[in-house]
Amino acid sequence: MNDKTPQPPGLPPSDWPELQPGWVWLCGAGPGDPGLMTLHGLNALRQADVVVHDALVSDAILDWAPQAEKIFAGKRGGKPSAKQSDISLRLVELACEGKRVLRLKGGDPFVFGRGGEEAQTLVQHGVPFRIVPGISAGIGGLAYAGIPVTHREFNQSVTFVTGHDQSGETPSSLDWEALARGSQVLVIYMGIKHARVIADALLAAGRAAEEPVAVVSNATLPGQQVMETTLAQLADDLDRSGIEPPAILCVGRNVAMRQILDWQGLQAG
Repeated sequence: MNDKTPQPPGLPPSDWPELQPGWVWLCGAGPGDPGLMTLHGLNALRQADVVVHDALVSDAILDWAPQAEKIFAGKRGGKPSAKQSDISLRLVELACEGKRVLRLKGGDPFVFGRGGEEAQTLVQHGVPFRIVPGISAGIGGLAYAGIPVTHREFNQSVTFVTGHDQSGETPSSLDWEALARGSQVLVIYMGIKHARVIADALLAAGRAAEEPVAVVSNATLPGQQVMETTLAQLADDLDRSGIEPPAILCVGRNVAMRQILDWQGLQAG
């Protein structure tokens, strides 16, 4: 196919790929700050006929596609939302109508973003697609909070975990004892609702009560909040804080690095 398109507005000169009619691009919008959107994502926004977007994709990013129809397909815990199967099939329908379809998801589409499920559906229906990775909140969001997910003095491994499964409960398939023993740093997505259950499971499995924990809410956005606590105090401190999703939890010694790497705090000071 011809994979070249005329120079899209607002992009530096390059051989940018073309979002062609009947195609779906599964794209990550990053953790929130529009500046963390990739250039391939911006290229897709400039070409799309329709943007099917999640709740965590900001209006500032959607405004970069003034020509496109916007379809909300957000899924937020505890609130009415479209079924995943319906969202996936809607992508198929739009592509079959000859639309240039951009499926825009917060973070990275393949990191707890159901992008794999949507791609499977596209394959099953013979719809051509492209994957455009994004910066995951579990990396970029923690970096904005001054927390490195890896640091040679503290860890040689990091584990990404979801705080709830398809039922909305803490995943029963997770072996918390193995995670407590084997993972030096745990990054937990969507974990606020079940923070007490998660903390109790890790403590029961032998994780230290005084281990540092950070909760980063609205990561990379102007309203970002960061709470530092310990594993034993996590649930009680969350209850008192009033912090709400979306948020990332980080458990590990790396959290202590925020005391010297909080670059936003240093700027404000």
